[in-house]
Amino acid sequence: MNLVKLSCLALAVAAAGSQLAVAGQAESKGFVDDSALKLLNRNYYFNRDFKNQPGSQSYREEWAHGVMAEFASGFTQGPVGFGVDAYGYLGIKLDSGRGRAGTGLLPISDEGRAQDEYGEAGGAAKLRISKTTLKYGEMRTEAPVFATAHSRLLPETATGFHIASGEIEGLALEAGHFTAYNNRNSTNSDEELYLNYGSGEVGKTIDFAGGSYAVSDDLSVALYASRFEDTWNQYYGNLNYTLGISEGQSLNVDFNLYRTGDTGDALQGDISNTTYSLAATYALGSHSILLAYQRVDGDTPFDYVGGDSIFLSNSMQFSDFNAPNERSWRIGYGYDWAGLGVPGLTTKVTYVKGTDIDGTDADANGGYAGFYGEDGEHSETDIDIKYVVQDGPAKDLSVRLRQAFHYANEDQGEGDLHEFRVIVDYPLSIL
Repeated sequence: MNLVKLSCLALAVAAAGSQLAVAGQAESKGFVDDSALKLLNRNYYFNRDFKNQPGSQSYREEWAHGVMAEFASGFTQGPVGFGVDAYGYLGIKLDSGRGRAGTGLLPISDEGRAQDEYGEAGGAAKLRISKTTLKYGEMRTEAPVFATAHSRLLPETATGFHIASGEIEGLALEAGHFTAYNNRNSTNSDEELYLNYGSGEVGKTIDFAGGSYAVSDDLSVALYASRFEDTWNQYYGNLNYTLGISEGQSLNVDFNLYRTGDTGDALQGDISNTTYSLAATYALGSHSILLAYQRVDGDTPFDYVGGDSIFLSNSMQFSDFNAPNERSWRIGYGYDWAGLGVPGLTTKVTYVKGTDIDGTDADANGGYAGFYGEDGEHSETDIDIKYVVQDGPAKDLSVRLRQAFHYANEDQGEGDLHEFRVIVDYPLSIL
């Protein structure tokens, strides 16, 4: 799946509200004075080795470099402020081949070769009244029921309307209506909405509304509802609580719940799916230990629109552990090496085991028929090492190594693989 799923899902909920309006129009300094221009250079090596797929492409390996410029203007002064957001992305192939293409870093031609380079540009118009902002155009989204991803070279974007409000202290509200998608290795901004697991025809629009509320510094809740046209209604809830035990010692508990049911023409067939996860993270100084349980109650997998719209504890580097009727357990350990005098260096090791998969009762005419057997199980081990430069000319440059080992039986369907990624990010704030 996409971008990194952090062991503490509190950070994910915070991300969901990151684009909600926090500054008021009364504080506007103007279109230019409040503007920001950011540049991100990303160098990405991706290697995925399928271990048991004879007769198909079992090995994928690519290396690419991306340059991403994002501009956000301020708002004009007055009761109603106007502004624009704009972006320009460029991806460059450094190494690939017809027998190794298909990692998602680069677009693939009809001949099966990766393009030498690709680029795109877009943006959105915006207006603000008080602490409420309305946008229309192409943008990145971060709601737990519709989130674009940045798990490969260039970010995904979606086209539509988005409104965000922060009028009440501690309460962040948002709603959206989106009609088109730009996938991670594409330059087309008018693609169909991206469905992760289903097959066949997909809905043309997605609508959502919801938000999060900080009850206190330690407790937050979130509620969302969405409608994927002629496919499903989906609801999401989150409860996140951090208990401060003593100096340098805490316990975080994070609960996530999705409820999905088919609607309209039911383009993906009959769906009645309840999926939840419960994670507890104990932190002591530089150490952290995570334990999590995830459950899928339904004859179809938990599916989602948008590359990163899964805020569940057991969504890993490769597998989401979201198969029909699946139960999964996770244990993880993290260490911040600042405790040994190496600030900026962090390491994480995580293991997940999933069992009880049974997809044989899925609607025979739906989009999930035949994907899973009746006794599926699998496991995944992830190793994550990241270093962020703390000062000097290369300040904030990060190097990340990600290794995944996934093993599954035939009834689970994803197969055995080893996956290795090296991601170097160098962000620059120009304005």
